[in-house]
Amino acid sequence: MTMMKRVESVDELKALALEMREDIVKMICAAGSGHPGGSLSEVELLTALYFRVLRHDPKNPQWRDRDRFILSKGHGAPALYAALAHAGYIPREMLMTLRKLGSPLQGHPDKRMLPILEASTGSLGQGISIGIGTALAAKLDQLDYHTFVMIGDGESQEGQIWEAAMFAPFHKLNNLTVIVDNNRQQLDDFTDVILSLKPFAEKWKSFGWNVEEINGHDFGQVIPALESARANKSERPTCIIANTVKGEGVSFMANNVKWHGVAPKPEERDAALKELEALKV
Repeated sequence: MTMMKRVESVDELKALALEMREDIVKMICAAGSGHPGGSLSEVELLTALYFRVLRHDPKNPQWRDRDRFILSKGHGAPALYAALAHAGYIPREMLMTLRKLGSPLQGHPDKRMLPILEASTGSLGQGISIGIGTALAAKLDQLDYHTFVMIGDGESQEGQIWEAAMFAPFHKLNNLTVIVDNNRQQLDDFTDVILSLKPFAEKWKSFGWNVEEINGHDFGQVIPALESARANKSERPTCIIANTVKGEGVSFMANNVKWHGVAPKPEERDAALKELEALKV
């Protein structure tokens, strides 16, 4: 079995992340709707997963021993679609069909339309429970694949998150990693204003998880944290709290609540792309 070739160069990973950000801006503008802020905040995390950490094979998407990735915060789908395109799962030109009638690239991940996905997501709070199912299946089938689930910090206000957080350590699911895209915002305000999660890391620790806090835009922290989680030999699941910036990479979107679910206009798209182009080495 051939697996996806690991990208060892951090500079190459950074270049991929920039291209993915450009794709996100373009596809959401073309769709006329979508969620740019939370898509841009998760880019480094997805780049590190798909090009460095996950064991997967674009030529055999249903490979039994593949690692699983579930995007629980389904509104961040544009970033996932960009990663899948650059990894070779879908044609890159398909990205411009985002949210179009009949397109496999729905506004939230839909496995009926895009079978290479592990699950249909977007109803917030459910992703960890789905991940628990795949992690338990690996234990029962005596397979060594790992399951990664990405959730949002606003999503973490959902009760089902904490039911799942209680369940996974009890069943010693060390083959499960939850990544929190902790961009500190949700639909219409900052998370601390709507319903504070603090003390966030301590909550996860109290439920019995290994917990690590990182800068979610720094590959020097992201890669070791993900690799360590995948190699976890303890009896506990892992939670990585990745501190990120909503709208990262585009100055007028960064840390601006407005850009949770607003598509850029053509002139805003052009301004964003100009900024991203200037970041290229």
